[in-house]
Amino acid sequence: MYFAPPLAYDAVMKKIPYGKVITVGTIRDFFAKENAADFTEPITAGIFISIAAWASFQRGSEPTPYWRTLKAKGELNPKYPGGIMAQKEKLEAEGHTIVCRGRKNFRYYVANYQDFLYEL
Repeated sequence: MYFAPPLAYDAVMKKIPYGKVITVGTIRDFFAKENAADFTEPITAGIFISIAAWASFQRGSEPTPYWRTLKAKGELNPKYPGGIMAQKEKLEAEGHTIVCRGRKNFRYYVANYQDFLYEL
């Protein structure tokens, strides 16, 4: 098991270009492969990605495009600054279509996110 440091997540998230997206799982798989590990620890991954997002939001300069990092299956992350609606707005501004799923507990996803995945 590999524990990637928070700055490593930030560095990878900064690589994702306009119009592309990546999932947390893809980032974890990348770190595991790069470090000859079976997997990257999932709980700290989620925490460190959230920290990178909030640090970027508070920093103001040299932004990390955190809104391009999605949860599994292309789901938007409610823990990002501004919540789902802020991430939705940023992704739609880059040309993505956001769909809502669920009857009571609504979840939002990037439609056909696989077509826009960035390869590390």
